[in-house]
Amino acid sequence: MSESVNHLLAELHAERLRTWTPEALKVNVDQRQRLVDEADPERFISAGDIVDPFTLLKVEGGSLSLEQLVSKGPAVLVFFRYAGCPACNIAIPYYERNLLPALKRRGVPLVAISPQVPERLKEIKDKHALTLHVASDKDNALGQRFGILYSFDEPSRQASLAKGPGIGALTGTGTWELPQPTVVVIGRDRRVHFAQVSPDWLVRSEAQPIIDAVDAALDADSLLIRHAWA
Repeated sequence: MSESVNHLLAELHAERLRTWTPEALKVNVDQRQRLVDEADPERFISAGDIVDPFTLLKVEGGSLSLEQLVSKGPAVLVFFRYAGCPACNIAIPYYERNLLPALKRRGVPLVAISPQVPERLKEIKDKHALTLHVASDKDNALGQRFGILYSFDEPSRQASLAKGPGIGALTGTGTWELPQPTVVVIGRDRRVHFAQVSPDWLVRSEAQPIIDAVDAALDADSLLIRHAWA
């Protein structure tokens, strides 16, 4: 059986059930449930949307533009919260193991994106020796455009402040906003071929549906090229 990111995340939750205090667990579960209950798919990026130009900051320096990413075919964007997020430290390495090899064979770039400032975001790339792109979405600009941001509720804010200066200081953004885990496949024509938003950050897109969407985008590219030469 192939590895499942949601099985790995369920194991994380099971560990928390065993080890966290009921009060801490309630804050986490209630915030995730509230995001599920209040999710408005009409706001989210969706298949068929056209993506306007954007630029991301690579953690090792330099930038990545939409034009660069889709110059030869589709690209895959994976939004995550921040480098120290436990669920993200399961999900992003999962994509490195289970998604990146298939994308490399197809010549398709994979970018993991967080609003965290590059110098702090680099931690997750170094920790897991990631070879996929890790990039910062400065000021949550692309997350805002894609309609995928959420803000901490009051109990989550208080829990964050009890551990230190708050999430905005940890990420370097100075805000309480983070992206909901999201996967977007953008074609060479800048059209979205696949978009999946997970309001509950302990639920994430599995690799195979993403690979299938990439193959569909590649087929669409081939069709366009054939028509152009016909």
